Amino acid sequence: MPFINVKMAGPEPTKEQKQKLVEEMTETMVRVLGKSRERVQIYIETYDASSIGSGGKTLDEIRKEQK
Repeated sequence: MPFINVKMAGPEPTKEQKQKLVEEMTETMVRVLGKSRERVQIYIETYDASSIGSGGKTLDEIRKEQK
């Protein structure tokens, strides 16, 4: 059973955006890897920007610097 775990910084995607992600990622697994659509599982996790770091800074700090 294939699993796809999507982790991203907030803001939280809308229900419609999540549905579109699930549809399109499932289609990619079916098309590229020949997986059974019914068995593909997608997990979407959203994290606060202060909980993600890169290059010694939180994503919150990086976003503030880019403004």
